[in-house]
Amino acid sequence: MTVIAITGIGGFIGLRMAERARELGWTVRGLDLSPVAAERARAVGAEVIVGSVNDSEAIHRTVNGADIVFHTAAVVEEDGPRELYERVNIEGTRTVATVSSKAGVRQFVQLSSVMVYGFDYPQDVSEDGPFDGAANIYNETKLRSERVAMEFDNPLGMRVIVIRPGDVYGSGSVPWILRPLDLIRRGLFMLPNGGRGVINQVHVDNLLDGVFLALEKNVGGEAFTISDGVATSCSEFFGHVAKMAGKRSIPTLPAPIVFALIAISVRLWRLFGSRFPASAAATRFLMRKNRYSIAKAQRVLGYQPRVRLEDGMRDIAADFQLQKK
Repeated sequence: MTVIAITGIGGFIGLRMAERARELGWTVRGLDLSPVAAERARAVGAEVIVGSVNDSEAIHRTVNGADIVFHTAAVVEEDGPRELYERVNIEGTRTVATVSSKAGVRQFVQLSSVMVYGFDYPQDVSEDGPFDGAANIYNETKLRSERVAMEFDNPLGMRVIVIRPGDVYGSGSVPWILRPLDLIRRGLFMLPNGGRGVINQVHVDNLLDGVFLALEKNVGGEAFTISDGVATSCSEFFGHVAKMAGKRSIPTLPAPIVFALIAISVRLWRLFGSRFPASAAATRFLMRKNRYSIAKAQRVLGYQPRVRLEDGMRDIAADFQLQKK
């Protein structure tokens, strides 16, 4: 029986992987820093250890005897203290990969991000780049962490696969569904430049289809961009979210005005001892212009996205309606 160990198992992607693996009859183990997140994963039948990716002993207990490690644990906020990002995203990856290699794990999947290409990437940028992590601490540490993981790829031992997801959405997605939904309801969400920036969405089940294909073909030493293969305007993507919030439209202003309003709001909220829930760093993610290529995943893995945006958003809306009852 296949045994998979998942770091960050109680998070949005890790939890869905746990569910999918259990459906296949696999044994699922996991590691999560949050006791609450750990309980979510236990509820779907996983054995979970509460601990840090920087704790070698906790990692060993998680990965020992596993065939596959799916490393999702990371700091995923748009901005924050450099020390935290480097400790978790880079050194955490090094620790998890080191322990996994010594434990005899056969396949190690490093969940990276399309943000390794930066914000101003060319149309249909491929896995060969160009890369640009210098403009944002999240982008930078995701790029460095996948390079750390690749150091452990060994054709005679543990094979390392890097997956670069697009903007992962689905029920439970914090950055692309839950946080925007909350901000829209509170009248605090606006789109820069007419909402013409793009979201390169990937439904979480499409992403995991790509991961399973990469594992099946054992394409060690390779990186793959996995998205739905389309660049959807922010106005269209978040229009679906606005409908869930009971709104007809989302305000939009020129980017300089949006940044100025955020700066003013941050200062005002701080005066009252609160943190403004939007940021200039997050707004930059709404100003990307181009599509990422999934040609390599299609050619090498046979990947084809099966969940369309309309269907994915309809399912999310249905989930919200059930939660209200």
